[in-house]
Amino acid sequence: MILTLTIIFVLLLLSALFSGSETALTAASRPYMHLLEQTGDKRAQEVNKLHAEKERLIGTILLGNNLVNILASALATSALISVFGESGVIYATGLMTLLILIFSEILPKTYAIRHANSAALSIASTVRVAVVVFTPFTSLINLLVRGIFRLFGVNYRTSDVFDIGDEELRGAIELHAGEDEQAVRHERAMLRSVLDLAEVQVSEIMTHRRNATTIDVNLPEAVAIDEILASPYTRIPLWRDDPDNIIGVLHAKALLREIRLHGTNSTPIDLAKLASDPWFIPEQTLLLDQLESFRERREHFAIVVDEYGGLMGIITLEDIIEEIVGDIDDEHDVTTDEVKRGNDGSFVLDGSATIRDLNRQYDWNLPDEEAATLAGLILHESRRIPQVGQSFLFHDFRFDILERQRHQITSMRVSPTLKDGEISNDD
Repeated sequence: MILTLTIIFVLLLLSALFSGSETALTAASRPYMHLLEQTGDKRAQEVNKLHAEKERLIGTILLGNNLVNILASALATSALISVFGESGVIYATGLMTLLILIFSEILPKTYAIRHANSAALSIASTVRVAVVVFTPFTSLINLLVRGIFRLFGVNYRTSDVFDIGDEELRGAIELHAGEDEQAVRHERAMLRSVLDLAEVQVSEIMTHRRNATTIDVNLPEAVAIDEILASPYTRIPLWRDDPDNIIGVLHAKALLREIRLHGTNSTPIDLAKLASDPWFIPEQTLLLDQLESFRERREHFAIVVDEYGGLMGIITLEDIIEEIVGDIDDEHDVTTDEVKRGNDGSFVLDGSATIRDLNRQYDWNLPDEEAATLAGLILHESRRIPQVGQSFLFHDFRFDILERQRHQITSMRVSPTLKDGEISNDD
């Protein structure tokens, strides 16, 4: 009886080991283990090897766990039958269920889930040995499982449960927390923006042609130089005859060199000769592709055109970086008060304020699929050019039109609300 109880005790310990190992190895952070392996941690290397052999790992743990649980239950049943007779089966069932549930399942798994990384590192070598020992049996079982799946027409496909996909990363970003809520919000926004680079087109973040500085090469030299010096930008597109006919991009430093070389020389400066060839890209170009193109070409400036070849706007390397880290202003940038916050929780915004920036800054969920700016969103949703004083309710926000220049909405008040519809005061 003492020998039997000792064996049952050892089997329960083995069951706890298998149960805890399953939870620890499944819950352990794959990126963290990869980082530890890169620093030379041998235990992390073992964990990653087990992850790479997931079928054998899961098969070994399940096989070992069921084997020791069934054996322990059989021994307990045999021992209690010898003491209590046939009623020992009932006693053995209740007792082993309680012991296995508490000491072999709940306790080890609770500990493993709370200390997943450290537990995985501790038991990786032991589990590795068990995987090697049970390989012939797990291979046979996996072969049998595949056959059963095929028999019922189920597409048996191995999917890596340890891999981290895009949605898992986004979920992890949303779970990111810290003491400084504002800093955490900014970090979340940056991480989300990195993932969005492969989905956002350059047309959504470019500087629109209306706000871009371009110079007519046919202007008098003094006038052209004054416009270039008045611009906050160092690269200026040049056009001839038609603003859509971009013939080059002039760098302010090239102009300064030429002015110094000329000195008091009365010969006019040919801006077109100083300019570099323009680089045209389609409006559908994704930010990730454009970022890679900037790196390959070692350029920082591109001109966005539509399907007809017309000028749409300008995209720079700084624009893409700002999409990730937020606005980067220097001493030459022209700052505008796009956002004015009211005491009632409303916001007075410029119509050209971009939806993506507002969503990132204030955790809004305004759609940016059909329009890049607030003014564009109003036009898309209302299907009209609104008048000053009109109000609209879209996407749980109220939009009050404050100012308009010709057909362009220049100022509006945005307030959170709970209903969709339209309010118009000039019906």
